[in-house]
Amino acid sequence: MTATTIVFDLDGTLIDTAPDLVESLNHTIAARDLAPVGYEDLTHLVGQGARVMIQRAFALRGAPITEDEIPALLDRFIDHYEASMPGKSRPYPGLIEALDRMRTAGFRLAVCTNKMERLARPLLERLELTAYFEAISGGDTFAFRKPDPEHILATVERAGGKADKVLMIGDSINDILAARNGNIPSIAVPFGYSDVPVEELGASHIIGHFDELTVELVERLIG
Repeated sequence: MTATTIVFDLDGTLIDTAPDLVESLNHTIAARDLAPVGYEDLTHLVGQGARVMIQRAFALRGAPITEDEIPALLDRFIDHYEASMPGKSRPYPGLIEALDRMRTAGFRLAVCTNKMERLARPLLERLELTAYFEAISGGDTFAFRKPDPEHILATVERAGGKADKVLMIGDSINDILAARNGNIPSIAVPFGYSDVPVEELGASHIIGHFDELTVELVERLIG
């Protein structure tokens, strides 16, 4: 019998990455002499990718930006972020123990993030988490990305799992909407980067700490 695949989002779910992303963003916009933006201004945009963060930072500062200018700024962001990772980014409390529990129970684990795969993989490697996951997919891995449910399902396929035995865990609307769009049960976490209360995302269940991610809960949600 094929084991259930538990698919995790990365930023704001597995890892608290916001401090490093905001630092790289401020390094990027300094090229245009813009004043730094704060953590509070952009936390909810972390799951949307660097392009959106850059555009939002310019909007916050009332500075114009054209589409032609974005690629160079994006490269500056990526170079800075890649060079400094893992920086201050750390797994959320209880995560390692939860991953150990899930693997011991025989579940497959995977990562499905809108972060570029070329950034997601080294981050996980440097935090010594890669070995936990059967598959890691980013926003540039396939021709689709969350909230398209195909992003989750293609990740599950890579992990050797089956589409009818999947659980999605995430912190934002893209994660939970992708799960809902694919009729996949989901768990939302409130410690990530959502701009609305997680209670409003429509997840199947909410956990406030990874201590609450138990084998019994996963089996109940998969049904």
